[in-house]
Amino acid sequence: MSLDNPSIKPHDRLAEVLSDDMTAVNTLIRTRMASEHAPRIPEVTAHLVEAGGKRLRPMLTLAAARMCGYQGDDHVKLAATVEFIHTATLLHDDVVDESEKRRGRPTANLLWDNKSSVLVGDYLFARSFQLMTETNSIRVLRILSNAAATIAEGEVLQLTAAQDITTTEAIYLQVVRGKTAALFSAATEVGGVIADMDDAKVQALFDYGDALGIAFQIVDDLLDYWGSDATGKNVGDDFRERKLTLPVIKAIALADDAERDFWTRTIAKGKQEDGDLEHAIALLNKHGTLEATRAEANAWISKARQSLATLPDHPIKDMLDDLADYVVARVN
Repeated sequence: MSLDNPSIKPHDRLAEVLSDDMTAVNTLIRTRMASEHAPRIPEVTAHLVEAGGKRLRPMLTLAAARMCGYQGDDHVKLAATVEFIHTATLLHDDVVDESEKRRGRPTANLLWDNKSSVLVGDYLFARSFQLMTETNSIRVLRILSNAAATIAEGEVLQLTAAQDITTTEAIYLQVVRGKTAALFSAATEVGGVIADMDDAKVQALFDYGDALGIAFQIVDDLLDYWGSDATGKNVGDDFRERKLTLPVIKAIALADDAERDFWTRTIAKGKQEDGDLEHAIALLNKHGTLEATRAEANAWISKARQSLATLPDHPIKDMLDDLADYVVARVN
């Protein structure tokens, strides 16, 4: 693969530069997801871990550490930790959402059962804590354990806010910060911490991950109505699942009485009929909320790039800058 080829996607360029580290991460993941006494654990975990995906979160940890000049091997353990936390949340999410597909394949809860998905997710959380303690860094442990708690909190908040059409943009942002951005920011932050960066640089890495994660989720929510192969979802999945994402929250805030009745019927009460998705998209276009949502994603990417700009020059820094652009390029 030629890294000089501009057609190569930024995360693929990053993966190529970090290929040796990622190989070590993948080997460690396979080793640590093994279980002598419960063979279902590696079966379920392998189904999800080996399903592909960009491995973006562990790559962020590796990239941050390398960019900061780290020479040890704890970044591999932390990258595996981040992937285990992410995989555990996916297993739990699919049970909560009653999902049947993930990355185009049947979900673990569909192939096995809900009990297996929940318990294997718990096992991966436990494995992640074992791994993070092996760095012997209380600061790293604090960052990643706080992230795990924030993710769970975000998921519960999303559960309580679901189908509630009074949900505000502030609550939406809180949910996104919890369920998505918390792991992005922890992933980049710990890379700087193990490299002994000063507090200002560690904060910049946190801010980059936070803004990138928020933009990443906003774009995914936007693509559900604009349509793309990038998410592996069908257009309107979020609408059918009655999820209150940013384009819809903005449209409800601008709705007249008839429109509010429509959102109440389809989202709050779940009484959906043929043609409702098309009408929902028409309302989003009427009020310009898709464009407004895209503008917000771009604003968060600008914040990510501003944070990155304060860090020392490095080839990986340029790739992280390109990665930020690519997150929103899917809808620009």
